[in-house]
Amino acid sequence: MPKPFPMPGGTTAAPPSAPAPDPNRTSGKSTVDGYSLAGTALALRGAPYRNGGSDPKGFDCSGFIQYVFSRYNLFVPREVRDLYRMGQALKPDELTAGDLVFFSTTEPGASHVGMAIGGDQFVHAPSSTGVVRVEHLSANYWSMRFLGARRLN
Repeated sequence: MPKPFPMPGGTTAAPPSAPAPDPNRTSGKSTVDGYSLAGTALALRGAPYRNGGSDPKGFDCSGFIQYVFSRYNLFVPREVRDLYRMGQALKPDELTAGDLVFFSTTEPGASHVGMAIGGDQFVHAPSSTGVVRVEHLSANYWSMRFLGARRLN
């Protein structure tokens, strides 16, 4: 888990906590707002990339999304291509915090996923050389590979 973020005055604040998952809850519509999802995702900035990872010791892109949703007792598919088939399709100008953004990176079709956090930014677990971080959708690399967006909650 990333260390707490510095606060003005030299103190540190723990990242926002989310409820522990309830194993009796199944996937479905949520009353969780996108800003809560995005806040939980942002609290994981700095967690390392790990192929197949789905916990704060290391995430891949879909494991990161699955973990964030699970904090709110929402269970989503583990594979990017399955996530891309869920929810409501969105146009880029309809994105709000908590929406999923999809890219075609390593193969045709949806092969990478991140979470919109507002404005032109998204948070994701990028690659074997990175950590969970925030990027701009308008950055050349990402804008050329943008495939679509979905709203799950």
